[in-house]
Amino acid sequence: MSPVVFALLLLAGLSESAGRLLPLVARRPGVSHASAILLLLTGAVVESAVFALWPLAATTLAELMLPAPLAPGATLTWTAGLVAPLLLAALIAFPLLGPLLHLLLLVGVGAGLVSPLAAATGLGWWAAAGCVAVAAIGLAATVDGVRRLVVKLSPTGHQELVA
Repeated sequence: MSPVVFALLLLAGLSESAGRLLPLVARRPGVSHASAILLLLTGAVVESAVFALWPLAATTLAELMLPAPLAPGATLTWTAGLVAPLLLAALIAFPLLGPLLHLLLLVGVGAGLVSPLAAATGLGWWAAAGCVAVAAIGLAATVDGVRRLVVKLSPTGHQELVA
């Protein structure tokens, strides 16, 4: 992964994290600046990792559908051209602006991944679209499950539920 792609993925993750975190920090006046920044940076790393894993997960799902294994260099990876719309989607559509707009922009980014995946694997467009969609849904569900577990196990999340 080139440094430009890495930086773009980090910026997209930071934007996504800010969109998820700002409403929570705004509702909790007792949150310190240091803990908010730590949460923001942790969320940025997690979101960036999820974005970085999206093409890899889609390629892995596509390999499961193929009768023969892929050639070693045939995996789908982020390029600056593919990740730029992701950064744009993360900047334009903070989750606090609306989940529907955010979902539509991520669907557009996913559609941009379909053609390169289809070309790299030899699958049809619809099969590649299914792999990209299932990979996105699986990654999102995993991250959401981990978030819910962390909130449930954290002492501050438990105190807020009790109060």
